[in-house]
Amino acid sequence: MPMFSFLRSMLVCAIFISISTVNGQVDKTVVLKEMTLEELIAFNQSDSVELRYFDQKYLEMAQAQEGTNSESYKTALAKMLSGSRENGLDHVLQEHRLDAIAAPTGAPACKTDLINGDSFQFGSSSPAAIAGYPSITVPMGFVEHLPVGISFFGAAWSEPLLIEIACGFENATKARRAPELLD
Repeated sequence: MPMFSFLRSMLVCAIFISISTVNGQVDKTVVLKEMTLEELIAFNQSDSVELRYFDQKYLEMAQAQEGTNSESYKTALAKMLSGSRENGLDHVLQEHRLDAIAAPTGAPACKTDLINGDSFQFGSSSPAAIAGYPSITVPMGFVEHLPVGISFFGAAWSEPLLIEIACGFENATKARRAPELLD
């Protein structure tokens, strides 16, 4: 899969956050460290906290790939881009004479369960992201006090139109409101 080969060729910027309390004051230290994917996997394996609840199968899958210069990567990337662009979003937009596509961004936020992970139900950002096309998300409303968004995505270089559509939606619905801390 192209994404995994691409990840293998990247340097990873890991963020380490150390929080401690000194004389009643919270001291937060943030350290950025550049490392290869191989180094990140080794770090995670050496730190029992990192892998206690979450695995790193996607990192390991990326590490197993040949890299972005391989023919298999180039072939898979070409298929992915064709399927997501001219045979995907471009085709749908042209066939139905659409300026943009609107879809719920995803399900309402949920608590992460340390045993089962996130309760991911759906998301609409993948088609535009895979194609490399623009997407904009704005507040759509709330489900039991949890915010939900609506995403607008379109063809390449349609950012001005998408901003206009999103702004119009926001002005018409007035769905944005300050977040609340829930119990």
